[in-house]
Amino acid sequence: MAGRASWKGYLKLSLVSCPVKLFPATSAAAGKISFNLLHKDTKNRVQQKYHDPELGEIDRADLVKGYQFEKDRYVVVTAEELDEIEIESSKTIDIDGFVDAADIDPIYHDNTYYLAPDGPIAEETFAVILDAMRNAGKVAIARIVLSGRERQVTIDPIEDGFRLTTLRPAKEIREPSTALEPLKAKYSPDMLAMAGQIIASKPMEFHPDRFEDRYEEALLALVKSKIAGDQPVITKAPERGNVVNLMDALRRSIEEERRPPAPSLAKGGLGKGRKGEAKKTAAAGADVAGPKVATRKKAPAAS
Repeated sequence: MAGRASWKGYLKLSLVSCPVKLFPATSAAAGKISFNLLHKDTKNRVQQKYHDPELGEIDRADLVKGYQFEKDRYVVVTAEELDEIEIESSKTIDIDGFVDAADIDPIYHDNTYYLAPDGPIAEETFAVILDAMRNAGKVAIARIVLSGRERQVTIDPIEDGFRLTTLRPAKEIREPSTALEPLKAKYSPDMLAMAGQIIASKPMEFHPDRFEDRYEEALLALVKSKIAGDQPVITKAPERGNVVNLMDALRRSIEEERRPPAPSLAKGGLGKGRKGEAKKTAAAGADVAGPKVATRKKAPAAS
């Protein structure tokens, strides 16, 4: 059963309009550990209070919105005045046109929603627009007012509905040149070939449901250990060794990718009679991989 819609209005394609409702497609807080602020001595949760330089502590009900047009000078805008401001996209998602999805740089993508028909009567019109867009293979560009702002959005068909994604305005996007400078590094063709070989040896499929937040797991272990009154469980990253030559690192990476997984001796692994054969195979693999690289010495354990 669908949850509560965050917006209701109309989807408009030229002269055709359809009642629709909008649902958030993501939940940023789902499954995350959050902390509250406490006083270090009393362990009481602290409260945020509003303070006026003349009156001291004030109530939230006495607050109004103001726009600063000069230093320390504001014009007050009331909630009633804001409610009276309405433009077409306040209640209607008017499709401006259609583009190829590849034409939109992912850096503009912001929040994602699902768009569904609002009621059984709307389903016929909704289905016609949905199937027509699916057949065209295009993404719609439209506008909608959300959270007091008019947002440009993309609308693309998915199974049984649309995915609507708000787009960041161009003024919020920083050019790559603000962070990146032209690279002046030079490398040999062998380095490029070896890096390409490593990339080609690591194909994978994208399965976001298999991703586990290891930092979140470490936080949870820490919290659970403190609740139980045990010593805190602090997860440490493995120490890095000394920096090695780039070419050596590339060669070692290729050797690691070529190395087969260790067989299980318990279940169908190598028997005693096959150990010699395994050593020969490993030696042959090392010769193919290239010159042997000296293993870095491990740093002595901290006392």
